[in-house]
Amino acid sequence: MSVVTYRHGTQPRVGVLLVNLGTPAAPTARAFRPYVKQFLSDPRVIEIPKLIWWPILNLIILNTRPKKSAAKYAMIWTPEGSPLRVYTERQAKLLAGYLGERVKSPLSVDYAMRYGKPSIEERIQGMVAEGCDRILVMPLYPQYSASATATVFDATFEVLKKMRNPPALRTVKHFHDDPAYIQALKSNVQRYWSENGRPDLLVISFHGIPRFALDRGDPYHCECHKTGRLLAEALGLPPEKYRVTFQSRFGQAEWLKPYTSETLEELGRAGTRRVDVFCPGFVADCLETLEEIGIEGKSTFLYAGGKEYHNIPCLNDRSDWIHALTGLVANHLAGWVDTAFDPGAAAAAGEASRQRALALGARD
Repeated sequence: MSVVTYRHGTQPRVGVLLVNLGTPAAPTARAFRPYVKQFLSDPRVIEIPKLIWWPILNLIILNTRPKKSAAKYAMIWTPEGSPLRVYTERQAKLLAGYLGERVKSPLSVDYAMRYGKPSIEERIQGMVAEGCDRILVMPLYPQYSASATATVFDATFEVLKKMRNPPALRTVKHFHDDPAYIQALKSNVQRYWSENGRPDLLVISFHGIPRFALDRGDPYHCECHKTGRLLAEALGLPPEKYRVTFQSRFGQAEWLKPYTSETLEELGRAGTRRVDVFCPGFVADCLETLEEIGIEGKSTFLYAGGKEYHNIPCLNDRSDWIHALTGLVANHLAGWVDTAFDPGAAAAAGEASRQRALALGARD
């Protein structure tokens, strides 16, 4: 852990750290193995006793899954790299610009990945080195779950535990029903439909979690359904024109239902002409949206008898989403930033404070 020396009169900065799930550094088995090991070693992600899970992970999964998963990543990889990393980085850069138009006091905006690189520890250390004494950590998960959002909090607190003089911290728990977020989702879907026509049914698919998480008090299921309902209402869809489903099931345990894959198969068998799938729980396209939904989901639906399938892109770097994100962050920064900041006056006040401290015997 690097040591940052305190200096009297320094103008403090505020940091904003966006955090997404993560991605391997390359679409190869070698790069995927350490990424998935870190991910599946998190006790919030896999709630199985370590003595039982360790041999399963290290002797089976890490020897069988990397090659298959790397092949899937290779299908959606871009010349710039992983879509998730590319879009998250763009979101951070655009957010910095939009916030800069509102906030005049010193501000740093960056992004990190919960698993893989750049790490939360690396980015927080960098912000502290820049002089940030207050940091807002915003997981880019609209709906709260212990296996996603809470792991970001865990990693953040672990970093601060190692610091002698940690920054003040604020976190964003969720934004599943934020009006601007819902409006951005609505605009995104409407834009797609204006260019490609409308479906017979909209499937609103969220990442799944084990069913026992709901029984233990995780609000994720309810927040997903609320987002789905609010989006459908904003689009003017009656209940029979949309379905909320859950994807990405892993292992043999029961997960939240209905499963997206089974729903798509059912719709295909029923002769549904066109289905559109949208994933509002992901604010950036990634393996789960581009490969699982865009490729596997399409194959499932068409093979079962469906005629036309569309995967609506995520919010990514669209301006209405960045505006919504800016509003969310600005609300959580209330009292920390100044919209009428005067750099000259702040510098003079800082120097005056420094001189007073030195006169009282402080070390520069």
